[in-house]
Order: sequence, then structure tokens, then C-alpha cells
Amino acid sequence: MNPSLIIETHEKFFRDNILPLKDKLFRMALRITFDRAESEDIVQDTMIRAWDKREEWQTIDSIEAFCMTVCRNLAIDRSQKVEAKNLELTPEISEQKETADPDDRLASDERVEIIYKLMNQLPPPQREIMELRDIEGMSYKEISKVLNLSEEQVKVYLFRARQKIKKSFTNIDNYGL
Repeated sequence: MNPSLIIETHEKFFRDNILPLKDKLFRMALRITFDRAESEDIVQDTMIRAWDKREEWQTIDSIEAFCMTVCRNLAIDRSQKVEAKNLELTPEISEQKETADPDDRLASDERVEIIYKLMNQLPPPQREIMELRDIEGMSYKEISKVLNLSEEQVKVYLFRARQKIKKSFTNIDNYGL
């Protein structure tokens, strides 16, 4: 095969399949490092590592899971080297529909804010799985590859995380605790 055609094919695959992951990778890195600049560097390093593996792309089951795993590992490595700041996941990430009644909108915004605060209090594996599943929309299989867990472990962690959120939210909603 013509070398320029191979490079062109790699560039197209990268542009179509890897580059669109940058926002998702950034959010993951930010949740781990709590540092925007560091997260941007991690995403760039992830993209470079993905490009360096271009000869092996055909053997990778899920390029998204591969990139998410690389990003997660880089973020964990860097956050362990630098004392992590405590930035919370904010409701700005969620997409709120417009409601006709401002009181309903305010109540909805408050509920979303409470849920994000409760998510930030979960242990890391539960929080990461809940974010990947409920915010990023990843499948159990993809999450298991990214976090190097079995699908059953992912389901158990997610169930426990949702139960904790539900119990805490109900207590706050009912009793204002």
C-alpha cells in the first residue's frame, strides 16, 4: 500500500474516531485532577499516545475505551504527583430544559445541584462509574474496560452508588438534612 495513502487513512480515522473524544476525555481528566490546565495537557498526551498506537488500531476492540483508559491512567498518575485541589462537579455540565415556571426551574436546579454534591461524596470507584454511565452514557462493557473491572463489579458499584444517592437525596428532600 502507498505510504501516503496509509498516512491519509490514519489521519481520517484519527479525525473521525479519536478527536471527537476530546471533550469526554477532558471531563474525565478534570474529575480526577481538579485542574483545568493539567486536564488539557492530559488530553493532549492521550491523543499523542493514541496516534503513536496507530499501527495497532485494528487490534483494539474499542478505541474509545482505549483512549479513556489512557486518559484515566495519566490523570491518576499526575494527580498522585501533585496534591489535588478539591473542585466539585457542577450542575453546569447538565443540560437543563427550559420550564415555563421560574419556581419549577429553581427547584429543578436545586435538585440537580444536590445530586452533584452527593455524587462528589461517593467513593472514587462508585463516583467514576456513575459519571461514566449516567453522565457520559458509556456501556457497562466500556466502563469495565476503562476501569479494568468486571462488568459485574461495574453493575454492583453503580447500584450501590445510586442507592446511596437516592437515600441521601430522600433524606434531604424529606427532612432537609
